[in-house]
Amino acid sequence: MQPAIILAVFPVIFLGELPDKTMFASLVLATKGRPGFVWLGAAAAFVVHVIIATTVGVWLVALLPARAVDGLVALFFLLGAVYAFVEGARDEAELIEREVAAHRIVTTAFIVIFLAEWGDLTQILTANLAVHYHAALSVGVGAVAALWSVSALAVMGGSGLIRFVDVVVVRRLTGVVLLVLAAVTAWSALG
Repeated sequence: MQPAIILAVFPVIFLGELPDKTMFASLVLATKGRPGFVWLGAAAAFVVHVIIATTVGVWLVALLPARAVDGLVALFFLLGAVYAFVEGARDEAELIEREVAAHRIVTTAFIVIFLAEWGDLTQILTANLAVHYHAALSVGVGAVAALWSVSALAVMGGSGLIRFVDVVVVRRLTGVVLLVLAAVTAWSALG
């Protein structure tokens, strides 16, 4: 392992993930369940994605046209928006009761983050950095550390947000944001 590469990768991935949809997803999920369990699910999804990006992802990014990647990402945003609107229309007590089980929260966080990360800027950056440095393990460690840090910040923010804003409002706003992201990404895929 090369500490200099880890230190070079960390800020790139950290800054790339800050305004990202997966940070927002972690924040919203933390309003639904225990923040620690949300973080565990997100952390596991990030590890899987970094492994994919530093191995298989390097080859897939080179093979798939950018429009195909953008099209898939737009579809995932659209599906996420539909899910957010459906959840926002449900009774808040029912939502909280349904998500109480720790395994359910961890699983939900893993699935949401895992799907949201496909074709994501940080996944592509991680793959590119692995190719650039020829050091998959060091790039992977730096990327995972950055993603875990951003997710921890989002989860802490989400658990605090619930004290001031109704969960249903958060879910509806999430749906709107995801619809906008779906439209922008679809436009990029078609353009």
